[in-house]
Amino acid sequence: MASEDVKRTSDSAVSTIVNLAEEAKLASEGVKAPTGHALLSIAKSLVAGGVAGGVSRTAVAPLERLKILLQVQNPHSIKYNGTIQGLKYIWRTEGFRGLFKGNGTNCARIVPNSAVKFFSYDEASKGILWFYRQQTGNEDAQLTPLLRLGAGACAGIIAMSATYPMDMVRGRLTVQTDMSPQQYRGIYHALSTVFREEGPRALYRGWLPSVIGVVPYVGLNFAVYESLKDWLIKSRPFGLVQDSELSVTTRLACGAAAGTVGQTVAYPLDVIRRRMQMVGWKDAASVVVGDGKSRASLEYTGMVDAFRKTVRHEGFGALYKGLVPNSVKVVPSIAIAFVTYEVVKDVLGVEMRISD
Repeated sequence: MASEDVKRTSDSAVSTIVNLAEEAKLASEGVKAPTGHALLSIAKSLVAGGVAGGVSRTAVAPLERLKILLQVQNPHSIKYNGTIQGLKYIWRTEGFRGLFKGNGTNCARIVPNSAVKFFSYDEASKGILWFYRQQTGNEDAQLTPLLRLGAGACAGIIAMSATYPMDMVRGRLTVQTDMSPQQYRGIYHALSTVFREEGPRALYRGWLPSVIGVVPYVGLNFAVYESLKDWLIKSRPFGLVQDSELSVTTRLACGAAAGTVGQTVAYPLDVIRRRMQMVGWKDAASVVVGDGKSRASLEYTGMVDAFRKTVRHEGFGALYKGLVPNSVKVVPSIAIAFVTYEVVKDVLGVEMRISD
């Protein structure tokens, strides 16, 4: 779960109000409220988010790599042509390790990314809910789907911006093969090489479409997941809810639905982001620039130019290259991430309170 229910029972609602009243009293008397519990809750939430991100990405690493290869490969030198063929080609040419190439870097990026994202969503949700209750004067008000969308979008932008340079070099590490002219030896070597040869701005190539894509992708993920969960708990259809709790299977289904909606809407922006990240790569992998006479570097002046050239030279369908393996990947990935986050938080005993 991206965040615990703000009001799971009437008792928790009463305790929340009491906590707020006690801290307000302490503040009015000039006494600082205890922060130890809040800091412990924050640390546990960060750990839960990091574990959720690492587990979910590792589970679908082969499909993640294939998706990126399909997104950036030169249209005049096709090596990967579909999900099954692509996975077989990677296995044949690079072996088992090739299926997981870039996963270590991806986990190094996704663990802090997911930790910051989930924590930011928890905090943004509580802040927005507090403000919403103040504006409406209704202490029992709950987050609407639109407010959840806003909280999810804020969390996504903060997390993505904080870890974007790692994502940029992760894309390059993922597409390079043993035959690539230049080999990045790891995430640190890739970061330092890009910084030295292409400048610090190169580490943020593709940042704009990433920010724009965060709104529908992350925002809809959280909004759809939380709204589905609340609807199931309130309506209790088909006996899916027992004692106000959803089963793991039901939560997986909610996460899968959320992932499908978010990734479909935002996918073209993800393709453009990946292509912009390859711009300026000296001695780039052949999958990007092609082989022999078809060899040609990617050149885009910005996001709009990348959209225009992609559609002009490859057609509108190019904006959805890699969608099939991504669809297969994103559903279990996001579902596993949400459920892992909930399970780890339960194990750690994270208490989500408005006053935290």
